[in-house]
Amino acid sequence: MLSFDELNEQNHKISELSQVVLHLIRERAMCDMDTTCDIFFMFVDTVNNHFKLEDTNVYGKLLSHSDKKVTNVASQFMSGSVEIKKIFQNYIKKWCHNKRLRVKNHEDFVKDTEEMMRLVLNRVQDETEKLYPLVRKVNKEEAA
Repeated sequence: MLSFDELNEQNHKISELSQVVLHLIRERAMCDMDTTCDIFFMFVDTVNNHFKLEDTNVYGKLLSHSDKKVTNVASQFMSGSVEIKKIFQNYIKKWCHNKRLRVKNHEDFVKDTEEMMRLVLNRVQDETEKLYPLVRKVNKEEAA
């Protein structure tokens, strides 16, 4: 089982990278720089890896739990994850090509990126405040 320290570390990294990316992309010339692209795709890879780890290590135990409230929370997080992944991939298709940013309209890119970051960061906060405490509770019940 993946530790909560690892999940929380990933959430911290996602939050940190999002702030750096948002800062960098506000200036149009920065969007074409290799360093900005590297940091941007580090963010993308970290988010994708985080979702994969949750899919394989978090939901299974919750979905098979006897308490309907627990299974409902897990189902809601899973369906939210599917939706965010779909939105995230559409965003990547629109603004990226071959691990490069493709910014034709800077204003739209910044707006879309801010919305995407807000979506991801809200998800990270919900995981920290709702999902992970539930998993801890279920793990504690099983250990008792």
